[in-house]
Amino acid sequence: MKNNNTSSKNIIIKYGIVLGIISIIYNLILHINTNFINNITLIEGLGDLAILTCIITYGIYTYKVTNNGFLELGKAIKIGVTIAIIGALTLIIYIILLMKVIAPEMKNQIVDTQYKRMIISNPNISQAEIEKNIVSIKTINSFYIKSIMALVSNLLFGFLISLIGGAIMSKKKYNTTINNEKQ
Repeated sequence: MKNNNTSSKNIIIKYGIVLGIISIIYNLILHINTNFINNITLIEGLGDLAILTCIITYGIYTYKVTNNGFLELGKAIKIGVTIAIIGALTLIIYIILLMKVIAPEMKNQIVDTQYKRMIISNPNISQAEIEKNIVSIKTINSFYIKSIMALVSNLLFGFLISLIGGAIMSKKKYNTTINNEKQ
């Protein structure tokens, strides 16, 4: 029994770090293409979700294979959510480095881009509304909020992916002594 727990810990750590690294690479590509400054599109969001789905599902599948083909739904959820948390924490470290060390001017670039869009879309906007919107933009794009959003979204989607994947892949071990007694 201890062997299964050890293998699940190894799988969780391995795929959590893989999820974090792939998410960082994906976000670096977005940053290089300046899509981090512009609004993330639906397609880019779906790409992030696809990465999360593939890594969590494969991590759960790997555990099932190492556990002789058996998987309980609760264990699948535990594995998937923990992979998502480790991936999110790895991504949060990247977000902090990006916004504090690599590109500290990024927040100002986001505000400038949003300001220009505000003026173009509504040329009659008042100065008070502009200032209110800029405060909101700065708050939403702070590394605290981005980090919280990364963690919460990974937890939510990680749970849903684990629940669905675990329900599809689950296969319980049956106690052979109980089955033998019934015969």
